[in-house]
Amino acid sequence: MRIILFANGHCPHPARARALIHPDDFILGADGGAAHALALGLTPDLVIGDLDSLDVATLAVLRAAGSEIRAFPRDKDDTDLELALRAARAMQPQAVILLGALGGRLDQMLGNVLLLARPEFAELNITLVAGAEQAWVVRDARLIHGQPGDTLSVLALTPEVTGLTYRGLRWPLQRATLRLGESRGISNELMASEAHISLESGLALVILHEA
Repeated sequence: MRIILFANGHCPHPARARALIHPDDFILGADGGAAHALALGLTPDLVIGDLDSLDVATLAVLRAAGSEIRAFPRDKDDTDLELALRAARAMQPQAVILLGALGGRLDQMLGNVLLLARPEFAELNITLVAGAEQAWVVRDARLIHGQPGDTLSVLALTPEVTGLTYRGLRWPLQRATLRLGESRGISNELMASEAHISLESGLALVILHEA
């Protein structure tokens, strides 16, 4: 099973988002993210959060369509996206496609990205999609599918990422060290339809931007 998870940020390029979705995907809305799903003609299977970003009319549409709604109090320690990711983990999906995680407030946007680095979500195989961009947290290795000329950037999420090796990129690396805050990994380029990123320790954020 695959889960399409809609967060409550911006959801650009609706046609791109719609093209990602398979008929048998499980649709999960993190609070206002459920409205993004409805805008694409999708009925969320599950909506989770404190529901402060959904108006009464939208909630009525969701209930009438048969969406399961799990409401939480506004006074809580976790964001709606974190609650949704925990619900996704309980379902043991093969992959999670995360839409609507970027845009809006900087604190929420950074928080959404950093959630993907939490150890408890390591097995979820999350792909963050935002229009022409995709992003992954890499803990060991990742095969990246794209096209020649696509831009690929790697950022350290831990004090150091060691043993960093690139294959299939214009500027290769071999067992290099990338430190937190360094810009060395920004704006590399795919030479073919695949590239391979591997590392020995640490966590890296890998971002693909379609040409």
